[in-house]
Amino acid sequence: MVKGLYTAYTGMRNEQNRMDIITNNLANSDTTGYKKEGVTNQSFDSLLAYRIKDRATSGVDAKNIGSMSLGVKIGEVYTDYSQGPMKITDNTFDVALAGEGFFTIEFTDKAGETSTLYTRDGNFNMTKEGYLVTQDGDFVLGTNGQRIQLSTTAAETRIDRGGRIYQDGVERARMQITDFENYDYLEKFGENLYQPVDGATQREATAETYQGYLEAANVQTVYEMVQMITVTRAYETNQKVIQAHNDTLQIAANQIGKL
Repeated sequence: MVKGLYTAYTGMRNEQNRMDIITNNLANSDTTGYKKEGVTNQSFDSLLAYRIKDRATSGVDAKNIGSMSLGVKIGEVYTDYSQGPMKITDNTFDVALAGEGFFTIEFTDKAGETSTLYTRDGNFNMTKEGYLVTQDGDFVLGTNGQRIQLSTTAAETRIDRGGRIYQDGVERARMQITDFENYDYLEKFGENLYQPVDGATQREATAETYQGYLEAANVQTVYEMVQMITVTRAYETNQKVIQAHNDTLQIAANQIGKL
């Protein structure tokens, strides 16, 4: 009987974890370049159940009564890196990536220390000094590993498919587009940025840059809402299972126990 309570409890924990992932996806459905998350789950390894103190079994060997499942086990959270839809903005420094790759960003933390991070968010601005930066003020890096600095007096700025930036017909810089062989070695850093972990290996990026566009989040709002309803119902079902077991235990303790 207690096993049933535990099994329902693990089911509720799993559904709560799924709900957390879904709500985070929905909250970021308007975040530029956001990649949705998902979570895996699996059943605990089944255990073989035995009868103990069974007088019908001679000797010390207990009789098998079958296998016993211990409920559901929460798996890993994964990121879906599939391409998000493009939305047109016509802004000069809005750049979207089509294909595999990331913009390379020089990130500065609150302590003033810098590190190289990566993003799919191409919503850039130009500072009064001419530096190309993210919305948070972090510098966009070029192929030379240096900050991209442009002319503030140029009449025209154009970015081609290869990330080359031209001003008044003269090439001024080229964006560093970085890709990795295995995205399992990337983790979300925060502020729409990614950082590589030990084992990450870079490779040549195939992504093309599109000026005047932004890549929207790859979150399908309707699908996430349907999943939310499914998770809610599964959670409520496990609640009812716990309530049923609780009522049965009360009867066993308060009524049968008096006999």
